[in-house]
Amino acid sequence: MARTQAIDHVLARAATAQDVPGVAATASFDGKVIYEGAFGRREVGKSAPMTIDTVGWIASMTKAITGAAAMREVERGTLSLDAPAADVVPELKRTQVLEGFDGAGRPKLRAPRRPITLRNLLTHTSGFSYDIWSTEMCKYQAATDTPGIVSCQNKALTTPLLFDPGERWEYGIGIDWAGKMVEAASGQKLGAYMEQHIFAPLGMTSTSFKMTPSQRSRLATVHARGADGQLAPMAFEVPQEPEFEMGGGGLYGTVQDYIKFTLMILNRGSYNGQQVLKPETVQAMASNQMGDVNVADMKTAMPPYSNDVNLTAFGAAKWGLTFMINTETTPPGRSAGSLSWAGLANSYYWIDPKRSVTGVLMTQILPFFDKDAISLLGEFESAVYGSL
Repeated sequence: MARTQAIDHVLARAATAQDVPGVAATASFDGKVIYEGAFGRREVGKSAPMTIDTVGWIASMTKAITGAAAMREVERGTLSLDAPAADVVPELKRTQVLEGFDGAGRPKLRAPRRPITLRNLLTHTSGFSYDIWSTEMCKYQAATDTPGIVSCQNKALTTPLLFDPGERWEYGIGIDWAGKMVEAASGQKLGAYMEQHIFAPLGMTSTSFKMTPSQRSRLATVHARGADGQLAPMAFEVPQEPEFEMGGGGLYGTVQDYIKFTLMILNRGSYNGQQVLKPETVQAMASNQMGDVNVADMKTAMPPYSNDVNLTAFGAAKWGLTFMINTETTPPGRSAGSLSWAGLANSYYWIDPKRSVTGVLMTQILPFFDKDAISLLGEFESAVYGSL
């Protein structure tokens, strides 16, 4: 009890100091949930408390779930990691590489030297990018009147590549295309597929693209961090009637739900008696799938949405099939070979197979990689490992 009180203290201090408006977190060791806690408010200036079942926009934490869906189809033989992805989604045949802009500001495009594969899409080596971290893509979208990905309009998926597939790592919209591949292979909408094959088996009853009335009644508000450091509620919601369900970042959910997913990965594809993925599939997802290519830091092109993101502070990082893999032990205690990623509104998870630890922490703050949220994540991890 005293050890989990130390975790309480870390989260309560951050909420009391208003480093974050509210926070919900959970952690597991050796297959058992050892901590659940929530502090602060769902919205600054309002009375509704943050609770362990508070719903938030989990954003790019969606990616691992889409990756699991894609890998389930690889298991079934309906998708291949290394065949041209355009064989499944022909729209990708039109994708070109951006080589710059002419004197009039028009984009200069050429055909890619090799086809995009599902492996490229899941490892962020396809050449696709996000406007948030690419000034070139911002310029392209402005020149062609192409909407951003969070619009969930199909036109948002028509952006070009920044380089030929396989050449380097660039965080981008590839997982949204992987979601399209799951839909093509299964004949189901992505959300319906996830519900049938992932959420229902794992008991993830509060996770979906389209919020139910129950979820909305527990929803936390996204907040913007101003230049003065103060947090203010902002009007933001992923479209609830989208043209496509955003496999790269469209889900709403709870930390209680998400840890069921991370426990499934930690337990080699099984949770609560349900075998969602084969052990060898999870092993592949958790292994370096990009060869000698390394993960790169991400420099913001849109400061209201993201700060600069330092992903290499603890040495070279690799990418599995939708997970980042740290190659060195981190100061809070995360083992080398652990899996992790995050959501744009400063939600985070990690999976440490070596020590059988997984944790999930959710706030609702923009811009991403918020200094106070990152500090809180480190303190939370340290307290979790200290409690073992």
